[in-house]
Amino acid sequence: MKKVTLLVPEEAEGDRLDIFVAESREDLSRSMVKDIITSGKLSVDGQVKKPGYRVKEGEEISVEIPQPSAVSLEPQPIPLTIIYQDKDLAVINKPKGLVVHPAHGNWDNTLVNALLYHIRDLSGINGEIRPGIVHRLDKDTSGVMVVAKNDYAHRHLARQIKDHSVNREYIALVHGTIQENVGTVDAPIGRSRQDRKKMAVVPEGRSAISHYQVMDRFSQYTLVKIKLMTGRTHQIRVHFSYIGHPVVGDPLYGPHKQHLGFTSQALHAHLLGFEHPTAGKYMEFRSDLPIEMSCILNKLKISD
Repeated sequence: MKKVTLLVPEEAEGDRLDIFVAESREDLSRSMVKDIITSGKLSVDGQVKKPGYRVKEGEEISVEIPQPSAVSLEPQPIPLTIIYQDKDLAVINKPKGLVVHPAHGNWDNTLVNALLYHIRDLSGINGEIRPGIVHRLDKDTSGVMVVAKNDYAHRHLARQIKDHSVNREYIALVHGTIQENVGTVDAPIGRSRQDRKKMAVVPEGRSAISHYQVMDRFSQYTLVKIKLMTGRTHQIRVHFSYIGHPVVGDPLYGPHKQHLGFTSQALHAHLLGFEHPTAGKYMEFRSDLPIEMSCILNKLKISD
């Protein structure tokens, strides 16, 4: 019997308990998870729940697995820039195009494989598939991320994310010209009614707030800095599509036609600030724009 603990991330809130656990553990099918739940070997924050229970962000799910995990992730020498590292955490600069953790269709060449190669000690609170992963960035979003190296640091950082006390700023190039120098998009986000793979602004969605500031304007585009007050799945991409200024290159929420040579969203996580789990001091880290984005911006400045 092996006991593992899973922490429900923000993007999984509202998922069925059995589906969330099955998708989090490659070694467990949904039917196996149901058997574990009905036998009382799974608890949510210490309480036994039904398979259809809707999980909430920040909940801890304890699972007693009846057989050894079949997952065997291999460290891979994928280039990775580590901005900062100590005994509790590491701050990394995630490159565009890198999936954060393994899942169906992506069992290797992920950020986790790179972390296992570059960092020997990672928290195990999210199991073998997501060691050290406290939060995530979309595959094609680059920028600064923090990973935990022990379970205490993991819980502390996850609590800050849940409380929205983490300072997160992004830079995005969006379609059209935004007239206001500063603004706020306050619109609830939930699963799209038309396409379950997409998120959307829906009345029954969860509160989502994005503050933005215009950094530069071009004839057909605007460069904006965005400060997230919440962290919903695809929040920036959904919000700016909602106000008529989708992120350039976004294949899901923007125009199908490619613009400026971008094959994916022009979105970069450039700042991350949080309280250190053990030192108790506020720490802030920045990441420069990726070369591709910088070059295109320079061309826009010249052409305009």
